[in-house]
Amino acid sequence: MSLNKVMLIGRLTRDPEMRYTPNGQPVTSFSIATNRYASGPDGERREFTDYHNCVAWNIGKRNLAELLGQNLKKGSLIYVEGRLQTRSWEGQDGQKRRSTEVIVNDFEFLESRGAGAGQASASQDEAPPFEEHGSGGVRDVNPDDIPF
Repeated sequence: MSLNKVMLIGRLTRDPEMRYTPNGQPVTSFSIATNRYASGPDGERREFTDYHNCVAWNIGKRNLAELLGQNLKKGSLIYVEGRLQTRSWEGQDGQKRRSTEVIVNDFEFLESRGAGAGQASASQDEAPPFEEHGSGGVRDVNPDDIPF
């Protein structure tokens, strides 16, 4: 038995790039940053940032690539779910290259359209760890609010 499942909540590090394959199939690429907290070598609690490359294709009648490409921008807060995939190729210089990406099969916008980094409006005392999209009161997840 095996399992390949990824669930991330983070902010886009750049605007998404939507392009089309030679047969006309849309694909959207974007990168998100997630934060984690751990003790550094000196015992101080520090924040670390990880970056994740994500790729979304349309799946059946679900237009994931188009929805993400048209509705996200740098700084958008998003939940993505998918699987890891590693690609290998040979670069023009003859060197082997590898890239591991999250292939998105589901997502959730976690803030209203047009909101971005620095535009959250709820105070920490009023809001749960995160709210569903469209609420306008989204803030980043505080690790102290996570029950595990």
